[in-house]
Amino acid sequence: MTSYIVAHIFEVIALMAAGVYATAVLDIILGRALTGCAPRIGESLARPVQGTALLLLQHGTTTEHPDAAGWAFAPALLGASSITALSLVPFASSGATWEVASGIVYFGAAMALVMVAVYLEGWSANSVFSLIGGYRFVAQALSYEMPLALVLIAAALPSESLAIGDIVRSQTHVWNVARQPLGLPLYLIASVGLAFWGPLGLPEAKDLAGGTSAELSGIALLLWRGAHLSVVVVTAAMGAAVFLGGWLGPWLPGTVWVVLKTFALIVIILASGHTLARVRLQWFVRVAWTILIPAALIDVFASGVLVLWAKTH
Repeated sequence: MTSYIVAHIFEVIALMAAGVYATAVLDIILGRALTGCAPRIGESLARPVQGTALLLLQHGTTTEHPDAAGWAFAPALLGASSITALSLVPFASSGATWEVASGIVYFGAAMALVMVAVYLEGWSANSVFSLIGGYRFVAQALSYEMPLALVLIAAALPSESLAIGDIVRSQTHVWNVARQPLGLPLYLIASVGLAFWGPLGLPEAKDLAGGTSAELSGIALLLWRGAHLSVVVVTAAMGAAVFLGGWLGPWLPGTVWVVLKTFALIVIILASGHTLARVRLQWFVRVAWTILIPAALIDVFASGVLVLWAKTH
């Protein structure tokens, strides 16, 4: 039994590593394509490997009196949260690596730890810019978490279950992206905030000289960047399952459909970093509480009404 669990853990870690590498390559290709340059596939495939090798050889730096334990634990917590969440995503009709009856709740709990990891990374360095980046993410997280939770609840209503496999099966005839048109756009906005990417990359913005990662170098920076990309991967994978029907699709095997849908959402998230300007934190907080949360509540109410209508007709 122990060997079975260990094997599945390594399987999820390997899957996450492959997803992180593919996401890094996609980001390079999109960056060139969206700026009018011809994508160079060979160079794009090699650059993450080259960057990894350079960071492994780079001398690590430190600050005066950092919290060394917290600084080392932050990327581990961020990566572990993503891996835990990915283990909940079913890649085939046979189920997920970790099949639980309340998968959506576990996913939310795992992603809530992202805020802890990012703040810990900023606080542990004992550096002004890093600490400000950590505080920024706390304010950002308090703004995106409510819309994220609400749209996931709305997506679970038609299945009358919190199990992610049941949510996918409830989309056999109609995907949630069609019957809940507000859900996926709101989820993607919240996902960009959760992954602190592109326009919502506020904790690591250039005006803070890198913010939470300003004092990182060498292996520490490599681990943080990998953990950062892992959040992008897992949010896209969950979005593919909850809103795009997961393994459902014609002709191709279910696992292929999950991968294709996941990378379609990854492309959207990555593209936001190359096409949209970084927003001000105050603006995002205001928009989240006056527009995104009310829209998410409407999504929940509309989904509930549709479920009741379907039961009575």
